[in-house]
Amino acid sequence: MTAQGSDCPEPLSPFETGFRGKCPKCGSGELFDGFLTVRPECRACGLDYSFADSGDGPAFFVICFACLIGFGFVLWIHFSVGAPIWLNIILSLIVLAFVCLAPLRPLKGLMIAQQYLKDAHEGALVQRRDVGKN
Repeated sequence: MTAQGSDCPEPLSPFETGFRGKCPKCGSGELFDGFLTVRPECRACGLDYSFADSGDGPAFFVICFACLIGFGFVLWIHFSVGAPIWLNIILSLIVLAFVCLAPLRPLKGLMIAQQYLKDAHEGALVQRRDVGKN
């Protein structure tokens, strides 16, 4: 049941739409116009994507997890395999590039879908006109 009423459709899951890079409203239009560039609007339903601002959120989460995976790989290849340092550097850079770039787009899509679902906006100060009145 939705609190919005029976005539409103159920909201789409942000995991289904965001991870696939689809429109959070209709689920069929593309969200991205490139790797990380958000389209101006949905071509299927016309939703204006100007609300979409994921900021540094996706990069923060990627950095937090990529550091653990990358550092673990560096330690494993150094101590277990005993690879020379040049091979260790090359393999580590490849693994870190993949671990950092692969989740960026799905996480950005997820954050934009969450923004749409929760109707999130930038914070603003509200000026009260009744301050000091009794």
